[in-house]
Amino acid sequence: MTGMTGKSVLITGASRGIGAAAAWAFAEAGAHVALAARSQAAIGTIAQEIADSGPRAIALPCDVAEFAQVADAVRATVQAFGRIDVLVNNAAVVDPIARLDAVDPEDWSTAIDINVKGVFHGIRAALPVMAAMGGGTILNIGSGAATSPQEGWSAYCASKAAVAMLTKCADHEGRGQGVRALALSPGTVATDMQKTIRDSGVNPVSRLDWSEHVPPAWPAQALLWMCSADADEFLGQQVSLRERAIRRRAGLPT
Repeated sequence: MTGMTGKSVLITGASRGIGAAAAWAFAEAGAHVALAARSQAAIGTIAQEIADSGPRAIALPCDVAEFAQVADAVRATVQAFGRIDVLVNNAAVVDPIARLDAVDPEDWSTAIDINVKGVFHGIRAALPVMAAMGGGTILNIGSGAATSPQEGWSAYCASKAAVAMLTKCADHEGRGQGVRALALSPGTVATDMQKTIRDSGVNPVSRLDWSEHVPPAWPAQALLWMCSADADEFLGQQVSLRERAIRRRAGLPT
């Protein structure tokens, strides 16, 4: 992907799965990467491995449920690299997996704090900084669960529906300031989250064969493509990696 050399990218939930794969993909495309997650040891290891291979990378311990920590991560990214060009709002949880009539209200609220407020916090912290620098790209990780209810996933489905609307709002308010906002629905991905889903035994997604899940490198590559002008027609929208046309444009197998 051209155009990423020297760019600065902040990725939340970067300790594993899509977030870690995205950090490597952006670094290999020439970008400086800031990895943010609650797991300081994990992101520290990944950041060091990336830095050892050449690109600049930093690890930023961050709980996205806390706005002050997200704002600090944005500031630290700018301080380290001089700017912030891309924010990937990836951090999310699928738990609690439980029916509405049995789910623990505190656990449900915690999921909303991470999955919804975490995305809002990223947008709130990065958008004005990007606008002041002349523009940037905000990429949110969405899901088909935003429009398709699944048994036991009320928190996850509701949160991803909110992320879809936050993406529209960010585009509506940010486009005039040069800030691009769009979301990626990656489909089912072979990550630890899918292991949690499988182990729950709840709803048909838990019973999918592991071979049906795409590797994390696929959504990571799609995120790179979404930073390009070729994805401008999807601003404010959620693009689905299940669509062959999208995979083709992102340079992925169809």
